[in-house]
Amino acid sequence: MSAEEPQDSSPEEEEDLRYFIRIGQTDLDGTKTVERSLTDMKGIGKRTARIIADAAEVDRTALFGKLPEGEIDAVVDVVENFEDHAPEWMANRRKDFFSGDTDHITGSDLEEKRRHDINRMKMISSYKGVRHQRGQKVRGQRTKSTGRTEGTIGVNVEEIKEAQAEE
Repeated sequence: MSAEEPQDSSPEEEEDLRYFIRIGQTDLDGTKTVERSLTDMKGIGKRTARIIADAAEVDRTALFGKLPEGEIDAVVDVVENFEDHAPEWMANRRKDFFSGDTDHITGSDLEEKRRHDINRMKMISSYKGVRHQRGQKVRGQRTKSTGRTEGTIGVNVEEIKEAQAEE
């Protein structure tokens, strides 16, 4: 086998592969499986990715970049309208504060909504908002010994010994 001879038709297979698939404002890796690639989007985990692949009637173990355009469009449609294809309890934004709707938000919209919710809690001075303002833990974790932001933790034995030696 010399270096000039072509190998087992691998260049032809790579031509069909799309390396990036854009859904919303996120570029997904086309070299991964459908289920694995979908989990790279914010707001979509393993279980959600599996439900999206099943709802779009796509093999979740197939490479995302090798799927035909029709199947990729079906996956994009299910991601954008996830609340129509899954039970209501699976949506990550149930009973929105302002609209009252149930939506499943993905990508940078999820970060924006989260920031907006935290700012609203700070403005109304709710307990969680005050904890966010102070930079303390919000969800009821213990703070006696963890979450300290100062430099020294515990007793500095060396300083005590130096102070006793000077006396």
